[in-house]
Amino acid sequence: MSEPPQHSDQADARAPRTCWWHPDRRTGLRCARCERPACPDCLREATVGYQCVDCVAAARKQHQAQRARYRKSGFGYRTIAGARVPSRPLVTYTLIALNVVVFVITAAQAQDVMRNFQSEVMNLGVLVPLVAATGEWWRVITSGFLHIGLLHLAVNMFALWILGKELERVLGTARYLVLYLLSLLGGSVAVFAFSSPNTPVAGASGAVYGVLGGILIAVLRLRLNLTPIIAIIVLNLAISIGVKQISLFGHLGGLVVGVLVCAAMVYAPSRHRTGWQAGAVAIILAALIGAYAIRYAQLSALVWY
Repeated sequence: MSEPPQHSDQADARAPRTCWWHPDRRTGLRCARCERPACPDCLREATVGYQCVDCVAAARKQHQAQRARYRKSGFGYRTIAGARVPSRPLVTYTLIALNVVVFVITAAQAQDVMRNFQSEVMNLGVLVPLVAATGEWWRVITSGFLHIGLLHLAVNMFALWILGKELERVLGTARYLVLYLLSLLGGSVAVFAFSSPNTPVAGASGAVYGVLGGILIAVLRLRLNLTPIIAIIVLNLAISIGVKQISLFGHLGGLVVGVLVCAAMVYAPSRHRTGWQAGAVAIILAALIGAYAIRYAQLSALVWY
């Protein structure tokens, strides 16, 4: 007595079925993604095998949504300096807020917005080269966050708000912060080295000029029109020379350092770019420290003499 043939699961899987979208069409093909039976008209070639029209549409929609998120956040794109594009210029906003907070503290201590230079914080942080040479080295940094009067603060912060946002998008968050701080230090070291030893200097102008120099290099690297930015630099330098109360050396020091740092960022070879940038930054920092040390020795001898 014979038994009826047994159909295995594998044989059932190979058996022709009707297309999911065209029930009147028999097919032995399946979608590689959802495994639903599909006729040749309902399949599309994909990276792996063939997928049905629904799966292809879902993958396209998912890809478009992902690109939209990347475009919104900026994380999907790289700047000319090799950094990810920040979604918002948070460093610029933070620096502005920090300068404003410090100004409010000095104004509160002096109980006068326009005469805040009489505050204790101002006396402890303003850069007087001869005083800094007695061991109070921190003044070359703290002076960059102090402003004498409301107008001084407003001008610098407005310039930082206009220029800083653009440069931060070009360089990325970390590189932009490095440029700002080194430009601040460059302006202070120039004041320390070349200005009158007894003249007090304060303000973020050196750092702002460094940002301005960085914009110049970025525009040059992107091959854009240089005329507007050069005109701004020339006009500001003319004002710095014409107004005695403005520290020309602080502006020039910040401008030169900003140009050098930004050039190192945007012209670094793409191969081992981060290493080249870090090396250039280290050299610039070492040069500033060296210039400070030389002038420190000269002024120290003058103080003790």
